[in-house]
Amino acid sequence: MTENQSTPWVQVRALSKQYGGAQALASVDLDIHRGEVHGLVGANGAGKSTLIRCLAGVTRPDSGEILLDGRPIELDSPTDAERAGFAFIHQELNLVPHFSAIQNILLGIKKPTTLGIVRWRRAETVAREAAARIQADFPLEQRVDELSVGNRWQVMIARALVQNATMIAMDEPTASLSDSESRALFRIVQELASSGVSILYVSHRLDEVLDLSDRITVFRDGRATDRAVRGDLDKRGLIRAIVGRDVKPSSRTTGASIVRETPVFEARGLRSLPMVRDVSFQVFPGEVLGFGGLVGAGRSEVARLAFGAARLEAGSFELVGAPFRPRSVAHAVEQGVALIPEERRSEALILEKSVTFNASLAALRQLRALARLPFISNRKARNRTLEVIRSLSIKTSSPSLEVGRLSGGNQQKTVIARWLLPGIRVIFFDEPSRGVDVGAREEIHAAIRDLADRGVGTIVISSDVEELAMLCDRVIVMREGEVMGELIGDAVTEADIVELSYAPVHELEQELR
Repeated sequence: MTENQSTPWVQVRALSKQYGGAQALASVDLDIHRGEVHGLVGANGAGKSTLIRCLAGVTRPDSGEILLDGRPIELDSPTDAERAGFAFIHQELNLVPHFSAIQNILLGIKKPTTLGIVRWRRAETVAREAAARIQADFPLEQRVDELSVGNRWQVMIARALVQNATMIAMDEPTASLSDSESRALFRIVQELASSGVSILYVSHRLDEVLDLSDRITVFRDGRATDRAVRGDLDKRGLIRAIVGRDVKPSSRTTGASIVRETPVFEARGLRSLPMVRDVSFQVFPGEVLGFGGLVGAGRSEVARLAFGAARLEAGSFELVGAPFRPRSVAHAVEQGVALIPEERRSEALILEKSVTFNASLAALRQLRALARLPFISNRKARNRTLEVIRSLSIKTSSPSLEVGRLSGGNQQKTVIARWLLPGIRVIFFDEPSRGVDVGAREEIHAAIRDLADRGVGTIVISSDVEELAMLCDRVIVMREGEVMGELIGDAVTEADIVELSYAPVHELEQELR
């Protein structure tokens, strides 16, 4: 930390906010010092997102105040927050895909002008200086949709610097990054802090919060319940602070009754270039099958092929012993194949619609008031939603609440609730616990295991090797569109998954020696 810690740069005092009678924030106090990395952690629904929305000028608190350098400020709009020097980088990056990196950096930024004419060359110089400050090593003329996720994060950070941001909030910054991209981001965070920029670092990855943060604030039930400085807490102590109780270390679970005679689902020789080259696998009743590998290995593309969301060039599927070739997503769903995608907010949820609406989308036929007429019974839909809210412990004040107001973990559980239907035979879970807290992660894992025990073909795609090792009975590791190997039973360990993920690289290194 670079500044006198007796004078916080940003102060939140007694901030409170209610939604539909539920207390999202309850008289919260928070200090962020200039030039520090401040970790903000808590279970989904603890109030972190509401606090950030208040700081961003998106949500107006019911009471309390926000001070900047000791002076109260009004944040009635995102423009007010920008003027205060606040920048926000969310997990779903706010970028225009077909614009270049430099265009995105300058998007919404006041440009220098002379006699009313924009000085584009000067504006581009400012953007390049910001990119150089964080050592961005890719062409700024390149389209954003051609960049890696790590480089897209650099574009967002450069945009914040062009805005002269003095406080940058980062929400789940490494959720979609590879290990090398995460390390590059950590370096940028530390360099920004040492230059005087305050970083509010929000993440469920507790190891990196502990490593990066100068101070940590823990939210629970809308309150700031615990505070610590670097070195005060270890991971177990931080988990205890988040959930409010001791949590037993997760142990690996296995299927109680795996039947390996007839697979629920089988794929043979799948090809869809350039991401899927030759992939075959089976999933049996009672087991959780995992897909591991590096980012870009082709795992998500395999799921999209099975779900009818991508075109299969070669290969075949079998569903419960019968040939299956999905003509469309609708056809796949009719046959009992479901996908919970990696990007739940943009691909799985209609955020402005209610929990009931989102949880009911796959059950419309069962929820008809009369079997022969296409009219939905509101009573049936609400009763079913209340049932899945209880079974999955979805934290919401009402089934009628907009799903966009739920925390990430509760949004994910709402998507899972959609597919808890008779007739669903296979479910692909793509990054099921991304951006989810410890408690919600355990509940999601329990739901996955319950589906497998009921005979549903259950396939988990995850970049979290700990999750795969803990949850899966068998793991297939992919690299560059091909299967590198398969791990079964006690061989499903974090070390073995990582080794298989990098195996071709290691072999190449040995050949070069």
